[in-house]
Amino acid sequence: MESNFVDYVKICCRSGKGGRGSMHLKHVKYNPNGGPDGGDGGDGGSVFLRGNHNYWTLLHLKYQRHVFAQHGGNGGRDKCHGTKGKDEYIDVPCGTVVYDAETGKFVCDVSYDGQVVCLLKGGRGGLGNFQFRSATNQAPRFAQPGEPMQEMTIILELKLLADVGLVGFPNAGKSTLLSSLSSARPKIANYPFTTLEPSLGIVGYHDKQSFVMADIPGIIEGASEGKGLGLRFLRHIERNSLLLFMVPGDTEDIKHEYEVLLNELGKFNPEMLDKHRVLAVTKCDLLDEELIDMLRDTLPDGVQTVFISSVTGQGLEELKNVLWAELNSESNKLQTIMAEDTLVHRDKDMARFAKELAEEGEDGAIEVETDGQDDIEWLDDFEYEDEEP
Repeated sequence: MESNFVDYVKICCRSGKGGRGSMHLKHVKYNPNGGPDGGDGGDGGSVFLRGNHNYWTLLHLKYQRHVFAQHGGNGGRDKCHGTKGKDEYIDVPCGTVVYDAETGKFVCDVSYDGQVVCLLKGGRGGLGNFQFRSATNQAPRFAQPGEPMQEMTIILELKLLADVGLVGFPNAGKSTLLSSLSSARPKIANYPFTTLEPSLGIVGYHDKQSFVMADIPGIIEGASEGKGLGLRFLRHIERNSLLLFMVPGDTEDIKHEYEVLLNELGKFNPEMLDKHRVLAVTKCDLLDEELIDMLRDTLPDGVQTVFISSVTGQGLEELKNVLWAELNSESNKLQTIMAEDTLVHRDKDMARFAKELAEEGEDGAIEVETDGQDDIEWLDDFEYEDEEP
């Protein structure tokens, strides 16, 4: 059965070209010397990206391979203005990152509901000959063509926005914990790689407060080399402010498993090592108090550890208290998502661009100007092919 979770799509986008201006000289019996009356061409439609919290995957765009805005209408006689081309809006879930498919460069980031980003500007309509009349040129016989359209193939990559990300080997109890703390119902079974797609759950806390927890498929040693499910889903915890490492209590060496997981995260994105971390030792219903006390001496240093059991509920309240305290600590405040955080696309099919971007020394910054509209970001990375005449 085909998965409903889609976090990667490629779309060809094209804005509308501007309509050409009209070159017309008015000559009627009641006004034989009417002069120029050619109207201006209409502007072409633009292509916009719009954040929409009603979507949580890119499934609705999976089979939409082309998004073309409407061309502007041509000008007419009697100073008739051409019609403006219809704009096209692409609704995407919050946390969607956009890259140019041809160069691999970062284009923009849609991170909150209602955010509108102009991806491709429509071409401006050309001026009619009426606009070029003057005392020395009372009958201009020329008009402007419209500006050309812009075209770009983009890659949309979804990175889930959550507060806490679960990291662990397969069968570490991540899905069970998520189902115990929230109303999410991920698939749970006693075999590896039960979870094949990320899941989100809202964890309730005291005084009607809550935080969002993200569960991703388990990773194994060598995932950075493509073993298991690889590192494909790690992008979904790149933006989490807190990582919850989960290691089963019946593991031979808890510290070693924790270090392996940490090493795989570092290979994927070294910046993830700077995030706050909490360690949860799971399946403690299989352990007695004496064994738990012995395990405390073998735990990794520098990370807060909680012993839990999602089946019996042992330690879950303590875990929520620890997570809430870490999320609201002054040193762990959520930071504004910057373009530099998502400059390099880390999927296998985009890896070839990483070296090129590093050699060029690109910093991923984009120019944004409001153009008189506070709620729209205008990207000026792509210039028109031709200058206006």
